[in-house]
Amino acid sequence: MGSERRAGESDSGSPRWSSFVAVGDSFTEGLADAEGDGFRGWADRLAERISVDNAELRYANLAVRGKLIRQIVTEQVPQAIELEPSLVALTGGGNDIIRPGSDPDLVAELFDDAVCRLRKTGADVLIGTGFDTRGTPVLRHVRGKVGTYNAHLRSIADKHGAHVMDLWAMTVLQDPRAWCEDRLHLNGEGHRRVALRACEALGIPTQQDWNEPWPEPPELSWSEQRAEDIRWAREYLAPWISRRLRGVSSGDGRQAKRPCLEKLTAHN
Repeated sequence: MGSERRAGESDSGSPRWSSFVAVGDSFTEGLADAEGDGFRGWADRLAERISVDNAELRYANLAVRGKLIRQIVTEQVPQAIELEPSLVALTGGGNDIIRPGSDPDLVAELFDDAVCRLRKTGADVLIGTGFDTRGTPVLRHVRGKVGTYNAHLRSIADKHGAHVMDLWAMTVLQDPRAWCEDRLHLNGEGHRRVALRACEALGIPTQQDWNEPWPEPPELSWSEQRAEDIRWAREYLAPWISRRLRGVSSGDGRQAKRPCLEKLTAHN
């Protein structure tokens, strides 16, 4: 992109986006970052931070839990393009990568096409890498595929001039206190830290540090840890496996939580 001024930069070079659209799956929908009757999430938190510099910011979130990359690319990306935003956050592919037999090279091809189409509109694009899954009980076996996919994502970002939110390097998220009880989705604190990481990727100053160390964790006995693992397997792991075997998605029949570009209301 050379010395061209990005869509989100003012004449002084500081970020000033007038509209922001987020697309993706449960991660960007904000699942498990509960607020009222819905969910907040890192993308909403990022929009709130951008609105501090531009109170006229209009924001849409098209992400829906459970969506695969092809669904994101064919359903959400065209909607995002129609909204003509100056900034788009695109994350996805994780639900594909964790499926047996999935090919990260093919997932990356679809992602590449989406970034290309979005950048051709003149919008800035923020993408996120996959998490390092070595500390998760369900997903550690796909760590190699996530690493391959991340290499593709960085290449795609370089090729199209996209911003990269490096989630793999966020070792602070390997602490279980960043995750909700299902151990698959970030909780509010995890989403807060990711939003700060997104700000860093976009060059937006903040007063907080996403890498702030956690306080010392409470000590649990072996029996307490075992009881927690058994409860988690019964309440979360078994239903998750059942949905996969039945080909059922948690996002079936769901609509985007914020389908139109709208100004943000004050957040308490």
